[in-house]
Amino acid sequence: MKIGVMMAMQSEYDRLRSQMRTDGDTGSMDNGNELRLVQCGIGKVNAAVGAVELIRTWQPDCIISTGVAGGIDTVLNVTDVVVGSRTVYHDVWCGEGNAYGQVQGLPAEFAGDSMLCSHALGLEGTVPVHGGLICSGDRFITERSELNVIKEKFPDALAVDMESAAIAQVCHLYGVPFLSFRIISDTPGAEEHQAQYEDFWRTMAERSFAVTWQFLCSLPRSL
Repeated sequence: MKIGVMMAMQSEYDRLRSQMRTDGDTGSMDNGNELRLVQCGIGKVNAAVGAVELIRTWQPDCIISTGVAGGIDTVLNVTDVVVGSRTVYHDVWCGEGNAYGQVQGLPAEFAGDSMLCSHALGLEGTVPVHGGLICSGDRFITERSELNVIKEKFPDALAVDMESAAIAQVCHLYGVPFLSFRIISDTPGAEEHQAQYEDFWRTMAERSFAVTWQFLCSLPRSL
């Protein structure tokens, strides 16, 4: 199986790239799967462009969006993993007749691939893995007031990021199975939020990204 793995930032790319036994962005896993890493850049447009290019040039059997996200539910702690059984935009409104977050003519939410999701939720280890709703938008959420607006619109949301829903939309349009697999790096609205985010990258990121690699290495040969 050909697995496309997308991340936004260099720091995310470097931690996964260091696990691959190859000089390039593409390599073979021990189970025979092929993996290609794509650093798309931050935000919805970069994510969509990266997903389209990955699909057109490599024809992956599935795409995984990974990296970090902000946890916006009290069930979550830093270093927990959120698997996007659903993704939605928290900054889209197309007017009457559409749900908040819905691009007119498209689903109100994008469902993660059920087999990929089930596999992720079945990972064995010490890191808690939660399945639920990931909200995406072109804002790095820092303030409690911003968080409250998102939670009012999407009470069951677990995490926020800036790419997952855009990649999910592209995969929906192209018919490619998709899953967002995100590590919680911070909890927006918390005291000393910026310090919490920086501390994650300084002390916890290396260990946390091992969970992502475990997930990728354990994926089956086909969906």
